[in-house]
Amino acid sequence: MKPSVPPHSSRMGGFIQHLFAWMTAHSGTTYDRVAAARKQALFSGLHGDILEIGPGVGPNLKYYPADVRWIGVEPNLYMLHYLQQSIQNLGWPAQKFRIDPGDPQGIRLPSENESVDAVVSTLVLCSVSQPEASMQEILRILKPGGRFVFIEHVAAPTGTQLRAFQNFIQPLWTLIGDGCHPNRETWNTISWAGFAHVELEHYNFPGGGLVGPHIAGTAVKAA
Repeated sequence: MKPSVPPHSSRMGGFIQHLFAWMTAHSGTTYDRVAAARKQALFSGLHGDILEIGPGVGPNLKYYPADVRWIGVEPNLYMLHYLQQSIQNLGWPAQKFRIDPGDPQGIRLPSENESVDAVVSTLVLCSVSQPEASMQEILRILKPGGRFVFIEHVAAPTGTQLRAFQNFIQPLWTLIGDGCHPNRETWNTISWAGFAHVELEHYNFPGGGLVGPHIAGTAVKAA
């Protein structure tokens, strides 16, 4: 069977993913330091079976309580070396975690219906191919009363110069940023997905520039 994309496009995509993984591993320290208190507040109450979408190099792992059983769905295979190193540094036993590349299309999550207590996403929904479909997958795998916890960069307010620039730069940004869209109104995607309760905060991440506008919060599935 012939590949679905030309070979040169596959090589370019692989190069971008490799570069993105390296940059993530070597440039996320400042972001994590500033976001630490918010992550601690959001993740400290999570227990049981946790699925994290796009854990990257593992910056969130140290914020989870000791009793969680963690599934990381990471489609960028170049991230795995860094992610496994982060897990090793924490000393997690093999029965505590599982890493899965997930669906090649980036939609289907590798868990059964109503099987996880929480889903976590940080700086991921900007790059999923079908955000609305991803929300329905999250709802599908969450247990009744389960929580979706998120920190995401989002579009600037409509009519601002920053929003205009986000719209202008988006095609190039998405190409070089491993699918990232700086101008997604992700708060609407979450709010309209069908959760029983959504609590989110808009804020500006210090020094974030183009991706400074952020949201963080929790969405709860109906019990």
